Amino acid sequence: MDGPLHVLVLDDEPIVGKRLQPALAKVGCEVEVFDDPRPALARIAEKEFHIVVTDIRMDEVDGIEVLERVLALHPATKVIMITGYATVEVAREALAKGAFDFIAKPFKPQELRDVIAKAAAELGFKGLRQAAVD
Repeated sequence: MDGPLHVLVLDDEPIVGKRLQPALAKVGCEVEVFDDPRPALARIAEKEFHIVVTDIRMDEVDGIEVLERVLALHPATKVIMITGYATVEVAREALAKGAFDFIAKPFKPQELRDVIAKAAAELGFKGLRQAAVD
């Protein structure tokens, strides 16, 4: 596939999106950031993203529900789960419900870029630009 990789980042901590947006843009991703799941889900209903990165623990709508809603609308979308409350049970549930991968916080932007590059390759993207390690 050609063109930019469309990525949606959803985390109820605004600092996470502020850090990840430039880190992903640097490698050629087109990134939309949300800190509230409701407008993020509305956007996902309007537009198909190649990759959705979502926190698991959020108020009102959790990441597992986001995962289920994304895959119901766009089965080809790769969903990457991130959380500061990593447990084997939560990871197993997310992966069983179709998550592409699971990353525990805190993580370095390069770790997420590596997982996104793997997901992009599975989707048929030629390759993301290399970024200087930050």
